[in-house]
Amino acid sequence: MTATPSDHPYLLLFDGVCNLCDGAVQFVLKHDTQGRIHFGSIQSETGSQLYRQHGLDPEKPHTMLFISPQGVFHQSDAALEIAGHLGFPWSLAKIFKVIPRAIRDTAYRFVADHRYQWFGKHDQCALPRPEWRGRFLR
Repeated sequence: MTATPSDHPYLLLFDGVCNLCDGAVQFVLKHDTQGRIHFGSIQSETGSQLYRQHGLDPEKPHTMLFISPQGVFHQSDAALEIAGHLGFPWSLAKIFKVIPRAIRDTAYRFVADHRYQWFGKHDQCALPRPEWRGRFLR
């Protein structure tokens, strides 16, 4: 069975053509041992709709979006919330919340603005491994 937004309370929307973003998704998949976090490409129909519902332009994805029962998070807050769900030692990253959001988000945006130049991009979204397909939106 393939994930839908209403099926799972933890959903990460990511730029599916970005190599850096794809690497981040692979990292979360490997370290989310409970399998709670599900994924959707911003370029997919459902991912695009959800991204738009939260006031973001899917034609110009500039942040991942993490939707959870605790709220909707983007930029550095999304990264830190996700880390908090990965268990020790990754959950220790939440200590960076003591750094003001404006500073964290400036660093996040700097990397996001250069991600294609530094890490490259795919022509289309990569397909997940068969054992992980159920964790991705249709």
